[in-house]
Amino acid sequence: MTSTGHQVTPFRQVLLKIHSRCNLSCDHCYMYQHADQSWRHRPMVMSKRIIDQTAARIGEHANDHQLRSVTVILHGGEPLLAGAHTIDYTARAIRRAVPSGTRVMYGLQTNGLLLDDRFLDLFAQHDITVGVSLDGPSEANDRHRRYADGRGSHVGVVPALELLQSPRYRQIYGGILCTVDLENDPVEVYQHLLEFRPPEIDLLLPHGNWTKPPAGRPDDQTLTPYAEWLIAVFDRWYGAPQRATRIRLFESIMSLLLGGRSGTEAVGLGKVDLVTIETDGSIEQGDALKTTAQGMAATGLHVVHDSFDQALAHPAIQARQIGAEGLSEVCQRCPIVKICGGGLYAHRYRVDNGFLNPSVYSADLFRLIHYIAGRMAADLDMKVGRL
Repeated sequence: MTSTGHQVTPFRQVLLKIHSRCNLSCDHCYMYQHADQSWRHRPMVMSKRIIDQTAARIGEHANDHQLRSVTVILHGGEPLLAGAHTIDYTARAIRRAVPSGTRVMYGLQTNGLLLDDRFLDLFAQHDITVGVSLDGPSEANDRHRRYADGRGSHVGVVPALELLQSPRYRQIYGGILCTVDLENDPVEVYQHLLEFRPPEIDLLLPHGNWTKPPAGRPDDQTLTPYAEWLIAVFDRWYGAPQRATRIRLFESIMSLLLGGRSGTEAVGLGKVDLVTIETDGSIEQGDALKTTAQGMAATGLHVVHDSFDQALAHPAIQARQIGAEGLSEVCQRCPIVKICGGGLYAHRYRVDNGFLNPSVYSADLFRLIHYIAGRMAADLDMKVGRL
């Protein structure tokens, strides 16, 4: 139980920052281009000592809470910079530490530039699912995802995606992560991503908040440019005779509208069950909070000294496990609060009152959810009419 009397939800997702640097210099990166610059003072690579201690904490938590499964996400920076040996060591250490009754599922998010057969063979050996970041065709992607010298990354990512969709590696292909950019044509972006046959596409709203609003998000809350961008993709995806891929945001909204669960923190009132471990062993909240203020993701805890249960007792983490009670009054009064859930936590931030605000994308989420609900209702009516 939390100090507020609510039942705690154990951590079922552990995000490991196995490398704290990157080989790209994307201008929209939440790690390097926003308020929190703690990466500058952390080791580049997670040491074997910290890996072993983290593995022990994961095993301890899984045992104490009798978890049937735990998901470990290898992350960065760019995780492939840690090298194949570090990734192999990490996967083996965690599997050794976790009880035999707990299934360990691995994921890895990469920009794809270093991805080759050597890495992919290792990932196939450990059943590590691979997600690649790509924002669309070269002009769209390379506006933000660039090297420090200004060169675009698209040309280097394409070979990695071609490898992943090959029969040899298809089983570990997790999908494509794409950050929405209003300057890009939404349908053109979607159609380009489909060329790489992703099993899933994750469309992310760019990180921003009330103190530092995202690009193109107007003060006028009657305007919904991000919703209109997403709706254009939704119409193409939903209206297709056979959907070519899953889109996590859309499927989560549809599931919530039907009384189910969300598969993303971006919508819904599900309890946050993710914890982040930095390269130095610091236990932190979700790293999107680095876009709000220096130290906002920190808990003051460390895997050498502190358990995951101690992290669960941290007030900031408890605040994200109490559902609608943790939202602003505006959100609590909203008729679609169970669907929207206040939006992504980091997007609610304002310097004068913290996170007790609707999402900076509140108007866009309201419009998008109502649109999807309308399409689903019309579709259901048509199907019922044919019975």
